[in-house]
Amino acid sequence: MIVQDFVSKPFSKHISNGSTTWSSPSNIALVKYWGKREPQLPENPSISFTLSNCKTITTLRYSEKKNDGNFSFDIFLDGEKKDDFKHKIDTFFNRIKAYAPFLEHYHFTIETKNTFPHSSGIASSASGMSALALCLVDLEKELLQLNDMEGFSANGDLSSEKKSLLDDYFLKKASFLARLGSGSACRSLQGPLVVWGHHDEIEGSTDLFGVSYPFEVHKHFRNYQDVILLVDKGEKQVSSTIGHNLMHGHPFAQERFKQANRNISTLKTILKEGNVDAFINIVESEALTLHAMMMTSQPYFILMKPNTLKIINSIWDFRKKTGSKLCFTLDAGANVHVLFPGNETQKVLDFINNELVVYCENGNYICDQIGIGAKKI
Repeated sequence: MIVQDFVSKPFSKHISNGSTTWSSPSNIALVKYWGKREPQLPENPSISFTLSNCKTITTLRYSEKKNDGNFSFDIFLDGEKKDDFKHKIDTFFNRIKAYAPFLEHYHFTIETKNTFPHSSGIASSASGMSALALCLVDLEKELLQLNDMEGFSANGDLSSEKKSLLDDYFLKKASFLARLGSGSACRSLQGPLVVWGHHDEIEGSTDLFGVSYPFEVHKHFRNYQDVILLVDKGEKQVSSTIGHNLMHGHPFAQERFKQANRNISTLKTILKEGNVDAFINIVESEALTLHAMMMTSQPYFILMKPNTLKIINSIWDFRKKTGSKLCFTLDAGANVHVLFPGNETQKVLDFINNELVVYCENGNYICDQIGIGAKKI
């Protein structure tokens, strides 16, 4: 698909008012995306596990207004009005208005909440922007039905094959829009594994939206768990946007982009054959490479904390002593994601409680598992 496939025609008729609610999870990349070009396109492909419990639930309420060429919206987080979020949403709406021409015809009330604690150190941009994008595409679907226009509005007269194609387009458009709000948000709509960015060996992969990983996955990887150790719940010293932009002119950028492509090729075989040791090697190397790129950019910066390193070394020691198949990965921050097969849950949780919680801020961590993606509520 190409960009023009997502451009919408103006609507002559509008729904006077209504609401829709969607939940969408966060995700954790196994092969990392770091570096982008406009408009929000990745310099290298990435692949991620979709999470289950760490999600955002967003209700979009809309009421028709005069189209004065302006956006009109209010944002609430956990019932509290958040005007400081308005700039981010206004930027998002400006980016997507060609694909959602109804935006200026409505006043929106955006009510959102996260299932993970506020200021927990877990980035909510992926889950939040994907949930909002789903709500907007759901509204567009209703408008297409009202205006009797071709699109992804499915009625009961359609064959199951046709309806499946329309539902597929719905998810692709929502992922396409979510990407324009936050790049990694396009990986949060489906699961359990999602690829974003074109890769020669993955048919259907594209820079425009995330797609479900299309190949066989060994049973070893079907019940993975993720415990997120909250090392630092403060605001990051460098935003992800600034970090991505520092890849422009980075002395190691081009080799990093090639490495990510190679790692996805390797991971494709690993996921099929069930080689957990090779999986661990790829995932941990990717996490450390991400932070190596931060430490070698200009200006350079370090987002890991001393306790991040203590956790990593403790994981390595535990794995060497016990033969456990747990491993770590990191996002662009200090927190540590501990990934492990479901059959090791009790052993790993005992290890975390006995040895790792001391490195977490106030002893906080969140248990999660691999999920299947977003859903309408």
